[in-house]
Amino acid sequence: MSIWIRLLIAFGAILGALSLASARDLDGKYTHSPLHGWFDQLASKKGRCCSDADGRALSDVDWIARDGHYRVQIDGEWVDVPEDALITEPNLAGRTMVWPTWLNGHPQVRCFMPGSMG
Repeated sequence: MSIWIRLLIAFGAILGALSLASARDLDGKYTHSPLHGWFDQLASKKGRCCSDADGRALSDVDWIARDGHYRVQIDGEWVDVPEDALITEPNLAGRTMVWPTWLNGHPQVRCFMPGSMG
């Protein structure tokens, strides 16, 4: 393998790592939100959720609560919310949100925060 190909591969790897590191809020639209610090510290028992920029607000038709358990629709697929993904602190944002991850092409729930009722 030539030195140029190795350099291109290394350069591509560096660019990929940089883009992942800054993917949270590329355009800065949440930087000045009054809830920015609150979103950044949100966590479930699975760990930190990240921020508002990483979460998705859900419409009422995209989540259900039944017998104390939740299901959410992510990219057209219904997913059970694990107990350890539930955020238990008060919802200051008011809207229902999910922080998804993917495993083998299917959505998983890292964090879920039901909307405030009322």
